[in-house]
Amino acid sequence: MQKIPANYHTHTFRCGHAAGEDRDYVENAVSAGFSTLGFSDHSPMVYKTDHVSRVRMKLSQTQDYTDSLMQLKAEYRDRIDVQIGLEAEFFPDSFREYRAFIADYPIRYLILGQHFLWREEDGIFAFRPTEDEQLLTQYCKNILAGLDTGVFSYVAHPDLMNFVGSDRAYARVMRPFVRELKNYGVPLEINRLGLIDERHYPRRIFWEMAAEQGLKAVIGVDAHAPAALLDEEGVDACVRFAHSCGVEVVTDVDLDRLTKYSSNV
Repeated sequence: MQKIPANYHTHTFRCGHAAGEDRDYVENAVSAGFSTLGFSDHSPMVYKTDHVSRVRMKLSQTQDYTDSLMQLKAEYRDRIDVQIGLEAEFFPDSFREYRAFIADYPIRYLILGQHFLWREEDGIFAFRPTEDEQLLTQYCKNILAGLDTGVFSYVAHPDLMNFVGSDRAYARVMRPFVRELKNYGVPLEINRLGLIDERHYPRRIFWEMAAEQGLKAVIGVDAHAPAALLDEEGVDACVRFAHSCGVEVVTDVDLDRLTKYSSNV
């Protein structure tokens, strides 16, 4: 089975729905044989309303997040490469302010995890089952607009939208989306948490279309507890899933896009 040396999708207790101490994630990653552990907790976001999110860290927690991880990065430097990132949404009306906020912290990379359509305040959650092709289309537009900024290292669970209409309707929207994704040259994530929890993603029809376009996959543990990093069987299952769909799994991710393309935002 293909060895996966790095995981870039790791959460912390700060998002409110993960558990465990930061150090425990690092220790388990070392035990599991990872050479790189990237933290990408659900990013704080800058809202233009008084909205308070229940699914991501607060702006006020960002300093603690980066201080803790910088300390661990230095302490474990001879055992594992700890990288500091965030899993962020692309909300066009506040993304410039968001980028200005995180620029004050040692955040190296962003992964694009689009859980909401338009704005989080609108409450249209990608997990919510829908047969509405317009919502599926909007989800795709959000991701492509986020990738247009150039700052995201990869797309987390690109098949997250819980479309429960027919496969024919799904393909009608997603096939052009997959063709567009090819233009950006970033990998797409096959999500271990979705696979082992038997969620609606990863969705085979999506990944078979991705394979047709020669798109590449990265395996994301999506760890919400330290024990997830010890789940070698789950990671292997993701690799098998990718291969069964005809998708190549890559392990190299460009973590410097946030710096290289910062002027685009």
